[in-house]
Parts: sequence; structure tokens; C-alpha cells
Amino acid sequence: MDRRAFLTLSAAAIAALGSGQAGALEGPAAPNGDPALALADLLESGYVIPETGKRYAAMLRQKAAAGAYKGITDPAELGQRLTADLAAVSIDRHLRVIPVEMLDPGNRPKPAAGAAGPQPAAAPPRSAAGPQPMRRAVIEDAGWIARDVAYIRFIGFPDDPDVAAASERFMREHATAKAVIIDCRYNGGGGVAQMNAMLPYLFAKPAVLVQMEMVASIAKARGNAFDGDAFIRPASGAAPGIVRTEHYVVPRADETRLFGAKAFYLTSGRTASAAEHLALAFKHTGRATLIGETTAGANHFGGFESIGGGLAVFLPVGRTIDPATGKDWEGTGIVPDVAVAPTLALQEALKRAGALV
Repeated sequence: MDRRAFLTLSAAAIAALGSGQAGALEGPAAPNGDPALALADLLESGYVIPETGKRYAAMLRQKAAAGAYKGITDPAELGQRLTADLAAVSIDRHLRVIPVEMLDPGNRPKPAAGAAGPQPAAAPPRSAAGPQPMRRAVIEDAGWIARDVAYIRFIGFPDDPDVAAASERFMREHATAKAVIIDCRYNGGGGVAQMNAMLPYLFAKPAVLVQMEMVASIAKARGNAFDGDAFIRPASGAAPGIVRTEHYVVPRADETRLFGAKAFYLTSGRTASAAEHLALAFKHTGRATLIGETTAGANHFGGFESIGGGLAVFLPVGRTIDPATGKDWEGTGIVPDVAVAPTLALQEALKRAGALV
């Protein structure tokens, strides 16, 4: 599982996948030609919570022995059936079985047919006087939204150096702002590249943002999702058999003007996965005020693995936790500091920034 395939995706993003040609993910043949048994083996050996992985595996083997999946030849239908059976044991909002043809050659979900990139549902319209769209599709708006108030809206955090560079350029070009609004109400997740580009402009002191954990045997066998990231380092305090790392930020020495700026982070029930990672980072450090509604509750990170039969599973192999409590947000989401309807979150942030009376 290479690092580019080590993504965090929301259930909504997976549900909206388009179809296309088969991706590069091949993998070993399923035991006895049965994807359900391959899935059982994979979950038992690789799932982020070993006890739950064993429960998943036992259910799948029992159902396979009883012939529950016999005669289902359509990969999409079998994937939906396997996904539903897994959810009946324990809900994990990343754990999904989908046809391999829905992945691109890098083992990442393809966008919906005809789409230029991830597409939000019911995103707020752009104001004629507000920020203008940027070249990269995942940054829908960026600019001055009011006097001394900078605004940027992401609908994804891709593993894309161009988007990271655009994110850093936004911070640099708006360094005189008295308030920064980061809108992730329609952000289904991704990685940490954009965070690493932006956060050094906001933090006046080094800070630990969040921590990540993986079962040690899984990390050894499959690799750590964040190896090589300059802003992630080993952390102590993990339970036996667990590998813990922490995501941290170091302030920029060459641009300090935003250190005292107000920061607001907009959320909704569609704010998922890596976008929730950033929400927790802001909440744990207190650097930004979260405004909107409770996030999606999609915590576990991982990547796609083949199980044969034209199917792949998004295998969750790690989790992100609050350094203060050791808890994650799987299934519960992150509660905002200011609870308002998502459609009113931007207005509330502008009011708190002093741009509206």
C-alpha cells in the first residue's frame, strides 16, 4: 500500500464514484475464488481495531459457508452486499467494498463521469463581489470576502503539490488579513499536504495538532501512512503493540503577520475524514473557532486493497486521536464551537470577524 494510495475518504465520496476502465489494482487471487474469504483474511490481519477485525472475519466466513454470496456475479451487487454485512457488525464510515473499475491507476476513486474533480452537493453560490474561483477544482473560492477578511473554500484535500502550493500562496497573498475563514463544509477528505502548507502561517508557536495510531504489526507489514512527512514524527504514550505518531506545526519565521489573526473553520455533516483531522487540530489547539454542524464521523485512514473477483476494499488501518483524550471521532463526528445550520456558517463567521453588524 503506497503512500499516494493511503487516503481518507468519506462515505459520501465513495457513494458518488463513477465507473470506468479497470484500475491498476490487481492483488492476489481470492481464496477458493471467493472474495468474501479474501476480505475476511484481510480484515482479520489488517483492520485498525484487531478485535473488530476478527468479528468482521468470523461473520464473513460464516456467511460464505452458508452460501450467502453464492450466485452473485455482479461485482457492484456483491460489493454492496458485503459492505452492508460489515456495517451490521460494526459501522466504519470508510470500510467499503467497490468494483476495482471504480479506481484509477493510482488506486484512488475516480470522479463521477464528466466531472472535473470532487463535486459538492448544494454548495453555497459564489457572490459576485466575493472571492473568485481558482484554477484547481478542489479550491472553489479564494480571496477577500470582506474588508480585511480572507476566505478559502476546499472541497477536498488531494495529494497534489500544485494544490498545496496554491494553498500556501493564498496565505502569503492574504497575510495582512485580520481574519481568515477556511470553509470545509463540503470537503470529503484526502491528505495533509494543504494543512502543512497553510498552518505555519497561523501558529505563533510550535504545536501538536493531532496524533495517529496504527497496530504495530500492520505498520511493519504495510508501512506507515505518513512515513517521510516532514510534519509528522514518532510520539510516546501508545499502548503495547501500537505505533503512535503526531502531526505538528512549526511557525514560519519569514511571515508572521497572520499569527494574531482570527481564524474560523466552517463545518457540516459533509465535512469528513482529513477535513475532520483539521477540525480536531483546530479544536485541540484552540487556534480556530469551528462554526457549523457536527462533522461526518469518518475517522479511520487507510487505502484500497484487492480481494479478487473484480472487487477492492478500502481497508482502514489507522486512526486519528485527540492528544488530550486519546479518543477518535469515528461514528460521532466533531462538535463545532458554534452550532448553526451549515447555510448560516459563513454569515456567522463574517459576523464574528467584524465584517457584519
